[in-house]
Amino acid sequence: MNYICESNDLAGMKDKRHVSLRDLAEELGVSVSTVSRALKDSPEVGYEMRERVKQLAKERNYRPNPFAVSLLKNSPRIIGIIVPDIVTHFYSSIISGISDVARSNHYSVIITSSYEQYELEKQCVEDLVNIRVEGIIACISQETTDYTHFEALSKQRVPVVFFDRVCLQDIYSCVVADNVESGRIATEHLLSNGAKRIGFIGGANHLEIVKQRKHGYLEALRQYHVPIERELVICEKMTYEEGSEATCRLLALPVPPDAILAMNDTLAFAAMKEIKKRKLHIPQDVALIGYTDELHSNYVEPALTAMTHQTYKMGTSACDLLLRHLKEESKPKCIVVPTHLVVRDSSVKI
Repeated sequence: MNYICESNDLAGMKDKRHVSLRDLAEELGVSVSTVSRALKDSPEVGYEMRERVKQLAKERNYRPNPFAVSLLKNSPRIIGIIVPDIVTHFYSSIISGISDVARSNHYSVIITSSYEQYELEKQCVEDLVNIRVEGIIACISQETTDYTHFEALSKQRVPVVFFDRVCLQDIYSCVVADNVESGRIATEHLLSNGAKRIGFIGGANHLEIVKQRKHGYLEALRQYHVPIERELVICEKMTYEEGSEATCRLLALPVPPDAILAMNDTLAFAAMKEIKKRKLHIPQDVALIGYTDELHSNYVEPALTAMTHQTYKMGTSACDLLLRHLKEESKPKCIVVPTHLVVRDSSVKI
């Protein structure tokens, strides 16, 4: 069972009151325990009363609260998930992997979103702890540079597994893509297909994922003896607006790049729009590669070459790791999931 909770809307959820066992009990003039037993067909409650309780529950659209039931059993069996957003295919596919493994192990999941904001991320952590989740699987926001809210979970004995954008690897397990290798492969593909000057559009430099992919990009340039030019590397936030601004800066250079490697597809689509706006052709004038391979990469013109993540596998691996930590004290482990270059029309110059 999956629950999507926007942390700043939790108070609003409380106002939408559902029918409870107590409501049914008061209407029938019996105890809460009697209603509970009746709904479970307990022989301790007479047949007539059981039928009355079931009929009223049906009329009032009563549904058991899994959180309340879990807390009564002192066994929450709930896993919390924190993602930067819940609308992209990248995160939804990872959530699917987590959810499937959780469900097969009799866990429910509750999904929260930081919307790429540090303060909201802290609130997500607090909300999940208050709900008494057994563990948390998280991808940090772009704004996050202080990890004390996650460090505190270690003292509370709440296991955490990070994925994609990670931190605190000395105390927590993680699941990541082969970022250095993928950056190298993407850049090498552009070079081998005729590119001479490759721009790199990334996210904030404090993110390990940005550092690693940029390292792979630089490694490929060195391998091909291509001069490294700082003006070709722009690392800001991973948003559409920043992608547009970065592309404008690159294309306004005295000698603009003839290829661009973008940290994710949001940046790549922004770059694609700016390139077209200038009546330039992709890939003849500017070749382009993105990351994560959103579903619509096939439907833009030209189709976007992308480094694809095994997102579902990242999700299942993250949940497997968390369940292992819930069952036993085990040392932090990092699982690296390989990416694959899917070549389409946007990158082949030759």
